[in-house]
Amino acid sequence: MPRAAFAFGTVVIAAVYALGHISGCHINPAVTLGLAVTGKFPWSRVPAYVGAQVVFIDTPGIHRPKHRMNVRMVDLAVESFADVDVLGLVIDAAEPPGKGDRYLVDLLKEVEAPVFAILNKIDRMRKPRLLPLIQQYSETGRFAEIVPVSAATGDNVDRLERALIDRLPDGDPRFPPDYVTDQPERFFAAEIVREKVLQSTRAELPFSSAVMVDHFEEPAAGGVLRLFCTILVERESQKPILVGRGGTMIKRIGSAARTDLERFFGTRVFLDLRVRVRSEWREDERVLNELGLK
Repeated sequence: MPRAAFAFGTVVIAAVYALGHISGCHINPAVTLGLAVTGKFPWSRVPAYVGAQVVFIDTPGIHRPKHRMNVRMVDLAVESFADVDVLGLVIDAAEPPGKGDRYLVDLLKEVEAPVFAILNKIDRMRKPRLLPLIQQYSETGRFAEIVPVSAATGDNVDRLERALIDRLPDGDPRFPPDYVTDQPERFFAAEIVREKVLQSTRAELPFSSAVMVDHFEEPAAGGVLRLFCTILVERESQKPILVGRGGTMIKRIGSAARTDLERFFGTRVFLDLRVRVRSEWREDERVLNELGLK
């Protein structure tokens, strides 16, 4: 039965840190909006919630930290488990459960909110494997719901959304209907540039690079948005990978990023990219603060 009262609540989305393609689901409105604006996600699949307002809190992946940066990321993720209405644990159903999955399940012992097991990537597995996997997580006794989905195809995501809303308490909306994220525009600019860095360099620079927005100049009416960004790397040997022979790589990254930035912001963009070597930046408190890892 559809609920009579309006629902409001917070949902934390957590996952084991993994190297690979997108591992989450497009149920975070901020991420969904960004992908839709840049043409990577169809507007027809952007959800419009009726009778509920959901605050989705995305978290860094849970992993064994090796640097001060990773310690902060894991602490942020685990601390977010408290005082939420629902916790959604995204699990890569296409891969056998590993130590990381078991570690994260163990962390749920202290969680009072209902926990969902979101079995993602069901489009990449054979159906006979799905039922035993559901049974395996059901036998842990720690999940209020177990929902198989596919982020790539959108299969069953609508069911997940309905199940999440059904678990939320009654409450009035606290944000305007057009309010989709608390992240500043600088955050999205840095994420778009960083996405292009990772796509262009792949295995060469997986996690030792970061993007900082040094200057964000708002455009006048009909003007140009001016962005000046620094791509941080840890070693001198990494800089030539990003710059490329004759600057070909940095130009490719800049061109791809500019295209998405112009779609996202709806205006022309001037993008200046610089590569800077900063040894051990993942241990630098000031840099981590500037990156928002506080």
